[in-house]
Amino acid sequence: MNFSGKTAVVTGAGRGLGLSYARELARLGANVVISDSGADKTGAGTDDAVALDAARTLAAEGFSVIGHHGDLAGELGCRQLIETAINGFGQLDIVIHNAGWVGYQSIEETQPAFIQRALDINIYSPIWLCKHAWKYLRHSAAARVVLTSSDRAMYQQYAQPGLTAYAAGKMAQLGIMNALSMEGAADGILVNAVSPVAKTRMWGVSGEPDNLKPEWVTPGVMFLASPLCQDTGYILRASNGQFTATRCVENPGVDYPLDLARVKASSAEQVARLWDQIKEC
Repeated sequence: MNFSGKTAVVTGAGRGLGLSYARELARLGANVVISDSGADKTGAGTDDAVALDAARTLAAEGFSVIGHHGDLAGELGCRQLIETAINGFGQLDIVIHNAGWVGYQSIEETQPAFIQRALDINIYSPIWLCKHAWKYLRHSAAARVVLTSSDRAMYQQYAQPGLTAYAAGKMAQLGIMNALSMEGAADGILVNAVSPVAKTRMWGVSGEPDNLKPEWVTPGVMFLASPLCQDTGYILRASNGQFTATRCVENPGVDYPLDLARVKASSAEQVARLWDQIKEC
């Protein structure tokens, strides 16, 4: 796989999964903008050294990288990140939105600022990033956007108490993926998502894990970011060096929204009686 001549922006790339993505993109020839606010694992605070130190380390290894420290919660910060890529490398081909955080608050204790932080990084950031990246992605021969979801949001059996704000943001990125995959289709801009499982500082792991390693997720993200990927609107689940792709698809024979081609019922009692036929898992 060769990314020579391509320019990529990776958010949350100063550490963990994002740094693994950035390093591999650079190793494969891409120009990479490493963006990281340097926030702690709850999304609070900033530290410009996180992105800049990561960029200096990769540059010292001979890779073409730029460090970017900024707040991606608002449109201005996202626009500045895209401008950093254009000013530094003259083009943009790949956007990987990896930045995120895991914070726990029970539903009864949830605070407005906590919810807003989840909305900022998971909803506003990808929208503002794509808004300002879109005109440059249109000129790319293989424009790719990779967003980030989570099995903790997609599957009820993996959900955890206290992760309501986190789950809301991660599910929102799938809605953004679906919408942008349709909006980008005419211009060849493919938009997919990764749902990674890896032991990083978000997991409370500081050393080298013996399983669920971040670098074992990276090959899947490299594929989604590459010209080899010709699909759009897919979620790539990645865990422990294994991959499976999924998406929401309609039942056969549906004429949406007039005919769901499913079970008819005209009362709540009928719905209750037919529930075993109605529910789809």
